[in-house]
Amino acid sequence: MDFISHLSSNNIKPSVQRIKIFEYLYKNTNHPTVDIIYKDLVGDIPTLSKTTVYNTLKLFIDNGITSTFTIDGNEARYDAIMEEHAHFKCNDCGQLYDVEIEALKLKFSKLNDFQIDNTNIYLKGICNKCLTK
Repeated sequence: MDFISHLSSNNIKPSVQRIKIFEYLYKNTNHPTVDIIYKDLVGDIPTLSKTTVYNTLKLFIDNGITSTFTIDGNEARYDAIMEEHAHFKCNDCGQLYDVEIEALKLKFSKLNDFQIDNTNIYLKGICNKCLTK
């Protein structure tokens, strides 16, 4: 992916920090927190601050190239995959996984007169790696 073009085509001026943060999100599907992003990038970008990471992620979200979701009510995670999908968290190892879903095929009762703009499904259990230990 051409990260500079992707940012530019989404009305985001491609600064060094923005390019590196988006590239990190795109290449690391571990659904990082702000702290993880900062820790992993500050060595390459010594002028990086957590405030810059927060502000950049907000800009990405506002421009529709990144999404955020909360794990266990207190961990904001970030994701550059914008296609609809669910997340699975292993209760044993803590690993997060992307799960393909067909949200339009899901059936919800009592929502006939509602407009659904976004579906966020979060599953918990034991992953196959932990089950085979």
